[in-house]
Amino acid sequence: MNLLSPRREVGEFKKHYKWMALAAVIAFAGLFLRAANMELLDYERWQKIATENITKTITLPATRGLLRDTAGRIVATNRPAYNVYLTPQLLDPVKDVPRLAELMSLDGRQKAELEARLAAIPLHRRTHQVEMFRDITRDQLASLEQHEAELKGVDVVAEPVRMYPFGPLAAHAIGYLNEVNAEDLERAPDQGYRAGDTVGRSGIERAWESYVRGRRGVRRVIVEARGQRTDEEHTERPHETRREPVPGRDLTLTLDMELMRITERAFRGHPSGGAVVVDVRTGRVRALFSKPSYDLNELAGRLSHDRAREIIDNPLRPLIDKTIYESYFPGSTFKVISALAALGGGILDANSHVDCPGYYEYGGRRFRCLQQHGDVDMHQAIVRSCNTFFYDLARQVGMDRLAHMAREFGLGERTGIGINTETSGFIPTVNWYQEHYPHGFRGGFTLNEAIGQGNTKVTLMQLAMAYAAIANGGTLYVPQLIERVSGPDGTLIEEFQPRVRRRVDVSRENLTYVIDGLYGVVNDRTGTAYAAHVEGGVPIAGKTGTAQVSGRAARDDEDPRQTWYYNRSHAWFAGFAPAGNPELVVVVLIEHGGGGGKNAAPIGIQILQEYLGPRYAAQQQAAAAEAAAAAALANAPRGRGHAGAH
Repeated sequence: MNLLSPRREVGEFKKHYKWMALAAVIAFAGLFLRAANMELLDYERWQKIATENITKTITLPATRGLLRDTAGRIVATNRPAYNVYLTPQLLDPVKDVPRLAELMSLDGRQKAELEARLAAIPLHRRTHQVEMFRDITRDQLASLEQHEAELKGVDVVAEPVRMYPFGPLAAHAIGYLNEVNAEDLERAPDQGYRAGDTVGRSGIERAWESYVRGRRGVRRVIVEARGQRTDEEHTERPHETRREPVPGRDLTLTLDMELMRITERAFRGHPSGGAVVVDVRTGRVRALFSKPSYDLNELAGRLSHDRAREIIDNPLRPLIDKTIYESYFPGSTFKVISALAALGGGILDANSHVDCPGYYEYGGRRFRCLQQHGDVDMHQAIVRSCNTFFYDLARQVGMDRLAHMAREFGLGERTGIGINTETSGFIPTVNWYQEHYPHGFRGGFTLNEAIGQGNTKVTLMQLAMAYAAIANGGTLYVPQLIERVSGPDGTLIEEFQPRVRRRVDVSRENLTYVIDGLYGVVNDRTGTAYAAHVEGGVPIAGKTGTAQVSGRAARDDEDPRQTWYYNRSHAWFAGFAPAGNPELVVVVLIEHGGGGGKNAAPIGIQILQEYLGPRYAAQQQAAAAEAAAAAALANAPRGRGHAGAH
């Protein structure tokens, strides 16, 4: 019997036909549904993938907004940097990569790093541009441009890079940029940053990042099968073909870089310290100086590992903003607060006297004074900086009254300047000592408070705003660093007015009395700053301070001169000018500078004299000429009237 007859095979086929037909129908139905899903539901997704296969997106970098000082000088601008992008699929690893290394003068290690980075690029990214070198040198740029035709997979793209014409001057206030990291991208995924972008890291650059950053643009071009760009742009969707970059907004700062230069010159010879200059009428910050500093161009550009380590390890801490981040004992500059607390409470008056034998006895201890001043009133105590008078004042006023007046003037609180990390300083109270000291509060703490020692800490910015409030009659301002925001074409977008924190609860009479004492500090022959007095110059009122520091023992590996330096007192000067009609306040601190009258006062007075002097002299000459003309007119003989006609 033939088991393989045609009749039997047909019978077997008929048995399975229905199942085969059903499977075919199901298969074709599945394909149909999949095709319908792709065409109808996932159309946009697949169209995007198809479009990306034939187009290349080229980033058009945004230009960061400019920063200018109050006189229009450029303090932060942009320069062109040239970055090298490679398209790995267009590069022959045998011929092109060695040629690229040769043109860019790469050494063996750099060439190996280039080859390793190219090899690590995944397959799906090899048709895309990959940034390989940033900010190449002029010689490298010239070499690549000369041999551009040889390397089809190499693109040199110009990109704006931040440049700071003043280098280290006002570095802490202006701030710097560097590249975003993985943490930045993870923390703010909706901010539009991507790998390779730069972001403000400190100062104004960070605080005003959203204003000056700008928005990148894009250009889409058609590419061939190998990923090489053609000459035509992708025009299927014209509105997506090219989006122009939007430049950042320009900022006009309140800082005056000429005043910053004057401050820098005045600080020569002193390794560490800071200075703040503020307009007493508006709270606008004209100078913010911290020394030592660092070159902003280094931190924003090619900062080597060795140079970074040198900056970090510097014992004078160049990365610290000593005007708002660091706080110090204010020393005798605090005595004006103590005087106002006593006058405001009616506890002492202008006629109160104390005999100073060179010390003050309290609680079985002797609190020393700088010298034996004899009989002094409050005016003389301010002029000559008599500790004994203020010890006695503290005993009568009490710590909490002192703390209240200090807080009225903004001490112990952040000023709200709005950049970097600002410390609040510290003003202790009786309760604070009760909670934090094993034996609670003791009266001697108040004596130290009254002369700016103990646990009292202030920042330079706080002290500048406090003295500005004294000079202007009691208005405490928020320090201001930005005057206005403008568009790239100069169009005014936003202008900022001075902001008042509060009116200090102190009488004008008491302020006038204290100001008279501050004038004597500089202009009275017995004043602690009289040695720095400039005869015939701008009249200045101010206060010196010598703040003791916590002593440190010498280390075995330390130079004795270094130990001596770190155990010296901090030197202070806080003053304003012109004394009769104040415009500017200056606060100077020299870290471990010794006596305030000898070392800090000359710097503060030099800054004010050099900056205000020429204009003040011109005003005085004009006033003298006007007075002389008025006197001549008053003394001129008057003409007699004519006799009547006969």
